[in-house]
Amino acid sequence: MSKGCIVVLGATEKADRYAYMAMKRLLERGYPVVPVNPAFSEILGEQCYPSIGAVMEPIDTVTMYVGAARSTPMIEEIIAAKTRRIIFNPGSENRELAEAAEAAGIEVVEGCTLVMLSTQTF
Repeated sequence: MSKGCIVVLGATEKADRYAYMAMKRLLERGYPVVPVNPAFSEILGEQCYPSIGAVMEPIDTVTMYVGAARSTPMIEEIIAAKTRRIIFNPGSENRELAEAAEAAGIEVVEGCTLVMLSTQTF
């Protein structure tokens, strides 16, 4: 297991969204999950943070559920979190963020958190 939490960037309480499904599955598997979305105060019983910068615990993985238009302004903040890896779920790809992450020594994965969990590759 990781040495930090899993941040779900773009977490939501809408049960039909992939971000919700991924967060629920991560919690069911025992991962420490931190939802990040300024629109919510709590999701699935977990305190929701307005930004990655507000998360005070070490972050192992950021799993992305926001598109490039929303994540580009957060590049510096995401890199500053010194996460081990970033997972770009389908639709969240951001070349600028991926390049900045790789330059900072952060592992970049283009994949689906739900598939990775079901194939034991998370």
